[in-house]
Amino acid sequence: MPPPFNPADLPTGLLMPLSPLVARVLAPNPSPFTYTGTQTYVVGVDAVAIIDPGPNETAHLTALAAGIAGRPVVAILCTHTHRDHSPAARPLSILTGAPVIGCAPLTLDDDGPRADAAFDADYRPDRVLGDGDRVTGPGWTLEAVATPGHTSNHLCFALPEENKLFTGDHVMGWSTSVISPPDGDMTAYMASMQRLLDRDDVLYYPAHGEPIENPQRLVRGMMGHRKQREGQILRFLERNGESAIPDMVAEMYRGVDPGLHRAAGRSVLAHLIDLDGRGLVSRHAAERWGLR
Repeated sequence: MPPPFNPADLPTGLLMPLSPLVARVLAPNPSPFTYTGTQTYVVGVDAVAIIDPGPNETAHLTALAAGIAGRPVVAILCTHTHRDHSPAARPLSILTGAPVIGCAPLTLDDDGPRADAAFDADYRPDRVLGDGDRVTGPGWTLEAVATPGHTSNHLCFALPEENKLFTGDHVMGWSTSVISPPDGDMTAYMASMQRLLDRDDVLYYPAHGEPIENPQRLVRGMMGHRKQREGQILRFLERNGESAIPDMVAEMYRGVDPGLHRAAGRSVLAHLIDLDGRGLVSRHAAERWGLR
């Protein structure tokens, strides 16, 4: 039998062509939350845009410079400001002279499940893109698609010339996104997923994982998964009455690596806040929840 797959074994630092207009460079930051690492995309042929420049690591910046190969860089775009996505933006801007544009700056301290997902406090865009705003270069267009949920400032970027979508962390190629309050918002996430379902993109390029070749089917499945989790929560509270989140996680995520239980708890909290807003559950003392 072949050895088990290890995300850290994938080659980093190489420009890999994916389509006539798209190539990627994998950053050397694999983890249980980033899978093989953050994928930085290079869009264009003669002059390019960079999407999600990734962590501020010398090896990754060197690899990006080699992949750009002296071509003009029109823009450096960020889908959101978690530290595995945007910190390389400013040093890459200094290197290439390109402006940093895309999502709005956002710095928020919370008690989320992963230290590497803390917000990039140094992110200072030269231009913030609103929903529908465009950046253009020779032979390519990138259009911002607002997709709050994973973070409130999250953007996807559509490439109409190929009818494809760069989905950042909103839709990943290996796992569902962590929705971690107070900034992560399940209500907004589900609305953003519905928005993607209503589009006609033929392929997604996620920041983590391989390209997604049947995106609508995956989005439907992810939405269904969230609805199933919601149903689990409601049934748990119906059986057990007023309960704390760790009790829910212990039952609903049985068999999941305990190291991921804190992240699971954040997702359960996001569901509970959404259910509270819809009048189905309520928060009680000592962080306990019950049916209304």
